[in-house]
Amino acid sequence: MAKKQTAGRDQLGDFAPQFAALNDDVLFGEVWAKEDELSARDRSLITCAALMAQGLFPQLEAHMRIAKQNGVTRKEMVALITHLSFYAGWPKAWSTFGLAKDIFGEDQ
Repeated sequence: MAKKQTAGRDQLGDFAPQFAALNDDVLFGEVWAKEDELSARDRSLITCAALMAQGLFPQLEAHMRIAKQNGVTRKEMVALITHLSFYAGWPKAWSTFGLAKDIFGEDQ
């Protein structure tokens, strides 16, 4: 079972309560929780790929940390970034590798 997400309420609960509830309860509470369809690990890989492709680096950093918690290894993240560099763009790969080094740098 996935950890209950509270980032929406923690960061936007007072400012945008409906959005915060949708983030925590629907996106993470329902969609991410459907592990009989896709594991949290697989969802993390997909999400990191989508965020890298769009160049959304603040969100990508947060999701890389979640990916690591969900069992994605350094080797897998490096392979994901390398593969996507040809589809999403070389500069995005460089930026993404900077994040990955910070998050996965010590892992073997």
